[in-house]
Amino acid sequence: MNTLRALRSEGERMHFSIKHSFDEILLELIRIKPPAQPVSPRKVLFRGERTGEISSYVAGWLVGEGVGVIVLDGANRFDPYIASSFARKALIPPERILKRIRIARAFTCYQMATLMEERLGSFLKEEEEKPWVIILGPITTFLDEDVPEREVQPLFNRCLKKVEEMAMEGIPFLLFQSSGFSDSKRTYLTKRLFQFSNLTWRISLGDEGPRVILEKELTLTKSLTKVLHFLI
Repeated sequence: MNTLRALRSEGERMHFSIKHSFDEILLELIRIKPPAQPVSPRKVLFRGERTGEISSYVAGWLVGEGVGVIVLDGANRFDPYIASSFARKALIPPERILKRIRIARAFTCYQMATLMEERLGSFLKEEEEKPWVIILGPITTFLDEDVPEREVQPLFNRCLKKVEEMAMEGIPFLLFQSSGFSDSKRTYLTKRLFQFSNLTWRISLGDEGPRVILEKELTLTKSLTKVLHFLI
């Protein structure tokens, strides 16, 4: 788990130990400043298994690196205990970690839209430095079948448009979406989120433990080429 293992396979997919890979991936991402080009790793999607636990770990990790974090939780899966447990391993007071993580939860797609379109902007204005934004379950609340289909897609697209605007201003977004709803009539939301992201990593549990698989990579710029070469 602590040794970086990278295997090239068909489709240029990369497999890593999950613990080490997330540390390496995040470390490289936070080193990249928003470039002049319109394409940058500002919208990174992690999808698959254990996204609630992993996003909680990532939040703690980012704060440990001196980065403020805003969490919009639409899956009700963010676990402050996991974030604080990272603090203890890193010999950082847990209260210091939790103080730098602002959490807002949504239980309906309308609440999620309000968080993404309105409240997030207010949160950002209150921060002295640009934080990272974790959106946990960006699709989850939109799967509610009690919400009319005619409302779902326009509302979801409005949310993504707002995220795009903020990402272009240099706000980094990490999107964590669980799997397990392939039988839903709204699988098109997954495809839309995949198209929307700059980078997409799939988290899977195999016989040898968790793996992170690169499913979609950026159109390479000079700085990003260095990042991928570092990871491979």
